[in-house]
Amino acid sequence: MKSKERNRVLEYEVLENEGIFVVQEKGTKYKINLRSRLLNFSIAVLKFLIGLPQKRELDVIKYQLSKSATSIGANYEESQTATYNEFIQRIRISLREANETIYWLKIIDALNLGSTENRIKLINEADQIGKILGSIVSKANQRK
Repeated sequence: MKSKERNRVLEYEVLENEGIFVVQEKGTKYKINLRSRLLNFSIAVLKFLIGLPQKRELDVIKYQLSKSATSIGANYEESQTATYNEFIQRIRISLREANETIYWLKIIDALNLGSTENRIKLINEADQIGKILGSIVSKANQRK
């Protein structure tokens, strides 16, 4: 899995140790705190939505985006205290929510709402989160 960050390509790997999945940059010892990353993403999306115009036509988009973006982290949190099968189910739900979040962000982008810089950052982050979650699901499928 790859992502661009400040003109460098980051590669992530998902490691499993006794049923616990850890995400880290490939080739390093630094683990990614996915819980914090998902929380920060939820907050960033909500702050972005606060700055969008107050128009009735946008209410459904803002509502759906706020739900899907915050659901990614909420389901990940639930996965942390679950059985292995429940863990995988919650990660799959988080992945679906990440994909939905990208969809709503693309609509907002097509409508040219809010700051272009913030839209691009949020879409890129949602994409990276989706790839990380997809890697976890893939690794879990290999384990079965």
